[in-house]
Amino acid sequence: MIDYIVGPFQYSFMVRALIVSALVGVMCPILGAYVITRGRAFMGDALAHAVLPGMVVAFLLGISPFFAAVPAGIVVAVLMGAVSRRTGISEDTSIGIIFAGMFALGLVMLSRATTININIEDLLLGQVLGVSQTDVFVSLGLTALVLAGLYAFHRQLVYTTFDPVGAAVVGIRTSLVEYVLLALLALVIVIGIQAAGIVLVMAMLITPAAAAYLLARRFVGVMVIGALIGAASAIAGLYLSFHADLPSGPAMALVATAIFAAAAVSKGGWLVGGKGDKPAFRFGRFLRLATPDSRESRNDG
Repeated sequence: MIDYIVGPFQYSFMVRALIVSALVGVMCPILGAYVITRGRAFMGDALAHAVLPGMVVAFLLGISPFFAAVPAGIVVAVLMGAVSRRTGISEDTSIGIIFAGMFALGLVMLSRATTININIEDLLLGQVLGVSQTDVFVSLGLTALVLAGLYAFHRQLVYTTFDPVGAAVVGIRTSLVEYVLLALLALVIVIGIQAAGIVLVMAMLITPAAAAYLLARRFVGVMVIGALIGAASAIAGLYLSFHADLPSGPAMALVATAIFAAAAVSKGGWLVGGKGDKPAFRFGRFLRLATPDSRESRNDG
């Protein structure tokens, strides 16, 4: 049993995979808490597909996909919001258009690129066992950047999530906060693509956060419990990938889905035919702290 747990880490590639998997498992649900509460799950899936052209460019240049996918993801995220605001079409429509167009462009570029030898299955389903030491360092750097962004904008993000009208009234620039969230989401998705792939990074972003949403009573609890579920799912999926010779992305997604199913059954009262209660989050303190007038009055007092 001990050898089953410790044995895989005699290989350096497994140590690197463990670090990246843990980062993905923690960061995706933390940002996923904002995403599911805002009803923006489709945005995460669209961003994951839309960064494909940037990744192909990186492969053509012979550099890590991070260096092209990160700016591509941020640009696409901002573009999705801008198209909706400038044209007046619904946001999900603009997301669908850019999502399909960018993913199609990436596939065409990949099919025409004769100088790179990339397995499309690894891109779509993830291959965390193949990450390099450079990928690990870049993932750590991006994780630190995302955490710094969340620390700086957490109160504004919470306020605009649950009371966007009130946030605008008290002077919070809701459009700026929205772009910050999209940029952070793009960074997290680029990190997650390594482990879960383009298709299944959605599972690591949404499923652990959704399971935590069923279990937590506070919004911060959703973030913390989601991070724990995500880390457990990623690491358990990594073991399954190594011992059962399964693709890493599907293995992680299946573990996360199983945890969500268990949380849904226990919370929803399905076993006894009951009806589950929606979590009653308490946001009053966050809204008061995020309000400029409240901070000024507290300082004056």
